[in-house]
Amino acid sequence: MKKRSFLLSAVVAGLALGVRAQGISPELEKEVRASVNKGLQWLKACQKPGGAWSDDGMPALTALPLWAFAASGDKAFAPETDRAVAFLLAKQQPDGGIYVPVPGRKGGGLGNYNTSICVAALHATGRREVMPAVLKARSYIAASQHAGDDLHAGGFGYDKEAGRRYSDLNNTHFSMDAMRRTQGAEDLRPAGEKRADIKWDEALKYVTQMQNKEGETAGGFAYNTQDPKGGAATNADGRVMLRAYGSMTYAGLLALVHARLEKSDPRVRSAVEFSSRFWTLEENPGQGQQGLFFYYNVMSRALSAAGLDALPKHAAAGEIRWRDEVARKIIGLQKADGSWVNDNNRWWENDPVLATSYSLLALEFASGLTR
Repeated sequence: MKKRSFLLSAVVAGLALGVRAQGISPELEKEVRASVNKGLQWLKACQKPGGAWSDDGMPALTALPLWAFAASGDKAFAPETDRAVAFLLAKQQPDGGIYVPVPGRKGGGLGNYNTSICVAALHATGRREVMPAVLKARSYIAASQHAGDDLHAGGFGYDKEAGRRYSDLNNTHFSMDAMRRTQGAEDLRPAGEKRADIKWDEALKYVTQMQNKEGETAGGFAYNTQDPKGGAATNADGRVMLRAYGSMTYAGLLALVHARLEKSDPRVRSAVEFSSRFWTLEENPGQGQQGLFFYYNVMSRALSAAGLDALPKHAAAGEIRWRDEVARKIIGLQKADGSWVNDNNRWWENDPVLATSYSLLALEFASGLTR
């Protein structure tokens, strides 16, 4: 028991300090680069002439491939990057959001969801000319955060103005991720213009509502408090608890990292413990094959941002070298043409553009090609 506690303490200390012990081997990195190049070649072949991928009405489905191209650092894909950047910039609305309005349906464009992913991708290109758009998008996201004193306060939903109060951890973690990744852009904001940021303390307060404090899934995170997509369970006292699941727990961990909690914070420690206890790459724990590629993606983003190279094994000595395991698993699932796809269409993952983008980014974060 003492050995187990020591291992967990060491991992959490590394998380808080940003310590990175050891990445993947040179041999595996070579395999990753080959797989990434093959996937990018597939995306290149299916980009539309106008610069978009998949559904033109969902800019995030173009932003994710763009992010994968940018994260690769491969200048050979500059033409594809140019077209994607131009497409996204053309979708920026007067309010700063990057989305496509749906006439007659308030909030139908999923403005906050699309904008958060688009601004992260644009910023990842490192291009100076996109920074004015990034700054406008940051202002939009900041204005999308719920105020008040109810369960939605501090959180984010799919859109800025939907005519109803709604929030969830998925949208909130994307918003927090985008705002933390792009915070350096504020130094480029014109003098006299108000800087944009979210209320981090309020966001953290919202996020921690989704973390279970007890029971089988203690430390894990649920989707939201009203519609727990992982289901619910009842504790010994008859109180209904949220059923946490894999991808949302990594989304929660990433949110905690971006909120800059201390290394000893019990919320961080328990999220790491959950990740160790339910470690698997065969399914999205609690959801089966649903959202499998997003699970790989958010896991890699969260553990990379946390500076973790390993998780302690549950109830056993040793550690889980997640970078190696994730890289090998994803490479093993790649189709002959370079793409990835999920036979389960929950959350659109039978769209190979989406599944391929998720997979490429997971490989790039896991291997250290990007952070």
